[in-house]
Amino acid sequence: MSQTVKAVIARSKGADVELVDIVVPDPGPGEAVVSVQTCGVCHTDLHYREGGINDEFPFLLGHEAAGTVEAVGEGVTDVAPGDFVVLNWRAVCGQCRACAKGEPQYCFDTHNATQKMTLTDGTELTPALGIGAFAEKTLVAAGQCTKVDPSADAAAVGLLGCGVMAGYGAAVNTGGVTRGDSVAVIGCGGVGDAAVAGAHIAGATTIIAVDTDPRKLEIAKGFGATHTVDASSEDTVERIRELTGGFGADVVVEAVGLPQTYEQAFYARDLAGTVVLVGVPTPEKEVTLPMIDIFGRGGALKSSWYGDCLPSRDFPVLVDLYQQGRFDLDAFVTERIGLGDVESAFAKMHAGDVLRSVVVL
Repeated sequence: MSQTVKAVIARSKGADVELVDIVVPDPGPGEAVVSVQTCGVCHTDLHYREGGINDEFPFLLGHEAAGTVEAVGEGVTDVAPGDFVVLNWRAVCGQCRACAKGEPQYCFDTHNATQKMTLTDGTELTPALGIGAFAEKTLVAAGQCTKVDPSADAAAVGLLGCGVMAGYGAAVNTGGVTRGDSVAVIGCGGVGDAAVAGAHIAGATTIIAVDTDPRKLEIAKGFGATHTVDASSEDTVERIRELTGGFGADVVVEAVGLPQTYEQAFYARDLAGTVVLVGVPTPEKEVTLPMIDIFGRGGALKSSWYGDCLPSRDFPVLVDLYQQGRFDLDAFVTERIGLGDVESAFAKMHAGDVLRSVVVL
């Protein structure tokens, strides 16, 4: 039997979000209903509200979530009612060409729930990243549920559902950071700080945090940055080269998504170094680079989708690191808020006042 619960929606482009009643159906084949415990306020949710993803309003926002499986549909065997899970937006299909090549972290046909959640008048909702977790309960594909240790703090580990995993994975999975590497991270919000933390855990010896906000640079030190660059007053490329013996960094993670910062990342890497783009650009953004420089500098220019993660592989490992005290997920949680506080959390995020506001239900 369907349930009516409270949830946060974006009804139209640019309008303030609303706390409303929505209808969550019983899970069908391959689906699960999850009782949401926590959900981080991510910049992607703001992109949805502003129409930067698509125009399929109204959106059911929220996707960085953890909770407890309440019910499962026919054929679901990987999770069961009572399981504590982190939700993910990469429920791999197992059949596409990426999965067939043994690279499910690139799955090109990820699953979402087939049924739709709706407003009480029957209007269908589009869940953010196929999740929609600014809600007391949500309906997802069962493959979007990753079981982790239930003793972990939901507010902290739920952030693996998007931003933290994206940043950590950009450095470790996509960038391949390893012992002794030099790493620069341009943009030190939640994603950038997760990249800094990933580089630190992987054994990088020089980790350079770059931002225009001194507050963010100070926070980045707590995640393992060995040096900082204030891009508002220093030449980013020149300074990164100075800090790496004149050569540039082995891996540069761009966590902003702007042409000018991508160009800085390109020229701040060492010969044969790697640039990883994890900052999400808007569709109109373009970058122009001399082809001779692309050829002459060698190395790799990569983009990172969700940190090139495989949730079933990566989430439990990162939760273990958190519980061992080696990955400080608690430090990403700036404040804990209620469902009715999402709009004000967007304003704080936009002003750079928080790493993550986390809705606690």
